[in-house]
Amino acid sequence: MDYAGYIDGHFVKGEGATFDVENPSDGSIVATIAGLSPGQTGQAIAAARRAFDKGDWSSMARAERAAIMRRYAEALATHADRLKELAVLEAGCPLSSSVMFAQVQTPLRHAAEIPEVYMSLPEIEDNPLPMHERLGMAGMPMQSIRRYLPHGVVSAIAAYNVPLFTALWKVIPALITGNTVVLRPNPLTPISAMIFAEAGEAAGLPPGVLNVVIEGGLEGGQLMSSDPRVDMVSFTGSVGVGIAIAQQAAPTLKPLVLELGGKSAQIFLPDSIDKAPMHARVICVAHAGQGCALGTRIFVPEESKAEVLAKAKELLSAIRIGPANDPATETGPVINETAVARCERIVADAVAAGAKVVHGGKRWTGIPGGHYFEPTLLDLPDNTNPAAQEEVFGPVVAVIGYRDLDHAIAMANDSRFGLSGWVHGADKRVAVKVGEAMRSGSINVNNGVTSAWASMGGIKLSGQGRERGPEGIRAFQQVSVLNFS
Repeated sequence: MDYAGYIDGHFVKGEGATFDVENPSDGSIVATIAGLSPGQTGQAIAAARRAFDKGDWSSMARAERAAIMRRYAEALATHADRLKELAVLEAGCPLSSSVMFAQVQTPLRHAAEIPEVYMSLPEIEDNPLPMHERLGMAGMPMQSIRRYLPHGVVSAIAAYNVPLFTALWKVIPALITGNTVVLRPNPLTPISAMIFAEAGEAAGLPPGVLNVVIEGGLEGGQLMSSDPRVDMVSFTGSVGVGIAIAQQAAPTLKPLVLELGGKSAQIFLPDSIDKAPMHARVICVAHAGQGCALGTRIFVPEESKAEVLAKAKELLSAIRIGPANDPATETGPVINETAVARCERIVADAVAAGAKVVHGGKRWTGIPGGHYFEPTLLDLPDNTNPAAQEEVFGPVVAVIGYRDLDHAIAMANDSRFGLSGWVHGADKRVAVKVGEAMRSGSINVNNGVTSAWASMGGIKLSGQGRERGPEGIRAFQQVSVLNFS
């Protein structure tokens, strides 16, 4: 790569440490990048600060700003083929994966729809003062309104599994609401981030409104979370890093949106257990299980557990493992060797705690240099097992038996996480009732939705705040109450 950053309207070469971007499929080097130095990250923050304080962007009529962001979405869409290529090369997402739509098509669609969501929201709202307060002292009429204003400089820090999507959820809502942005991609998948800068150039974003920082280390990211010139941080990634960001942001009380890990439950009602084996397969072929909202804990009636395991094993045994660029590949690599080792550790801990490996359970070595773990099916004795409590972020699915629906709900809620939940049932009344009893940021009954108009977000260790939808836009705004007579 010729450039590793975009600062104040200029593409810049990195002055920091050099690092390699690896192809997870075979370990080959996709790019060697001279990352930005911490000083250059500081320059990007300063540029965003100047651009916001200047006021041209934040005070622009919102219809005009929305028009620019529509052009921005159109500019992003011209890079669709390149974005798909990078999803394969950087993230190791198979061409045929069910997640490929989330790598390119869905985020590009959301980019075009976010301006419509934004324009559907009122710029100001009346506070419903009672009549005696509206009259005010001595009969002087009073008004009270809520104004929605930008926070200021937003640090946007994206994840590696769906790099375009997790960056876009931050960049476009932050910009369209009048903030300025410093974007930092995950160093495992950084190349596609420069397309955000190229789209900004094409759309005519003013200098400093959008800045991109690519680095191989942590210093720049830490600065983006702690620098007092930054007003807000939006992060997608692991729980551990999310906690660190919250600690770094605490001294300046920055508002946060944190979309962190998950250990989502899928409850199959007795009338729908026939669907459970296929959903076990879906997890393993969905980008090798690297999705925080995937329902990796499958709860089925105890008396049906053996049948579900047998059918799921048959489906997982037929999965074709291979490189991401092979259209025949169903399960591709995980991101790196660290991810493979995590899968190995959690499976070993699960077995030590009484689990049985029904299928898989070990690394796959069919392609030298690649980072693969076999599609793995675990029979868990209960929900306290490590494989039911820890996020694997790999192609590992656990099946757990329940006595009755109250037992299933109790186990589903017995988790440090709360990002997503799933219920499958032909009797929709019962299924919805079960879903209402689950504690999670999102509940999906028989199906899910990924829409620019519907938000998602976690509770407990799965994070705080919302992304997408009206709430995801409002997250980048602060409320100011104006009272006047």
